[in-house]
Amino acid sequence: MNLVIHPTKRFPMPVFAFPFRRTSTALFSALMLAHAGGALADVSPLSVSGNKVLAGGQTASFAGNSLFWSNNGWGGEKFYNAGTVGWLKSDWKSKVVRVAMGVDEGGGYLQEAAANKARVKTVVDAAIANDMYVIIDWHTHHAENYRSQAITFFEEMARTYGKSNHVIYEVYNEPLNISWSDTIKPYAQAVINAIRAIDPDNLIIVGTPNWSQDVDVASRAPISGANIAYTLHFYAGTHGQFLRDKAQTALNNGIALFVTEWGSVGASGDGDVADAETWAWVDFMKAKGISHANWALNDKPEGASVLVQGASAQGGWSAGQLTRSGALAKQIISGWPGATVPAAGCTSVSTPPET
Repeated sequence: MNLVIHPTKRFPMPVFAFPFRRTSTALFSALMLAHAGGALADVSPLSVSGNKVLAGGQTASFAGNSLFWSNNGWGGEKFYNAGTVGWLKSDWKSKVVRVAMGVDEGGGYLQEAAANKARVKTVVDAAIANDMYVIIDWHTHHAENYRSQAITFFEEMARTYGKSNHVIYEVYNEPLNISWSDTIKPYAQAVINAIRAIDPDNLIIVGTPNWSQDVDVASRAPISGANIAYTLHFYAGTHGQFLRDKAQTALNNGIALFVTEWGSVGASGDGDVADAETWAWVDFMKAKGISHANWALNDKPEGASVLVQGASAQGGWSAGQLTRSGALAKQIISGWPGATVPAAGCTSVSTPPET
């Protein structure tokens, strides 16, 4: 079974590149924001208490989108822009966006650091401007081989964004079939220590063995420290009750989960939509208060892409430009608890009877 996905504190308004160190510019920006509706908006700080991720000290969950790999030439990089982020917030009612910064594959960070880092910052800045949470994801299956590079990258992200409540660090996307205690945990602890030396409190998410499925294994020897959650990935066409059972075990053992990537199709990223299992996962995440990001905001011709080929790279997508999995993802995200209720005429989220 091939589980690797291959490439095959502002109001929602435009991001202005003003140098805030200048008093006159800062005053102008303040006046613009005041005109937009009063005091500055913000997102609530995230924290972990037991097996829950809290927002502003209250139990909460939120839904949104994961971008595709950021790598040069893979096709998904064109969506790393403020227009896409703004549209996800206004039309999809997304509360979180994930930047999947490719690391070691062709065209990724190790080969093209400046281009990939610029894309990450563009999306992070846009998410902050739109009052969305944003996950900065070290998107690789071999992070343990690039510990020093990960530390350097996340130190820069923490220095740049560590004072913003919006930012979440995902230090390892999907480990393969490797040891939690001997490999993943020591890597994660080193990166977490580097982040915490700069940013003491923003949420950090850690990948788990076997494509971030073995959350039960991680729960038996969790990482010491505050505000740490663990990655759970599922693809409804492949992963059913057995994986929800593993997730429940992890919750029972007291760790918090965050589904930073999920799809309604198979684990390869392709295939038909598995409706019944997708809704079963929706029920589970709602019942357990688990936040999530759908894979993937892209127009690649495969089942997991939410857009048809040729859809605009700046948002503004009509219903006809959404794939079947994209329409379902939008329905789920826009109807998530705490999201703005969809406009009249849109289908609300409900769980259909099993057939």
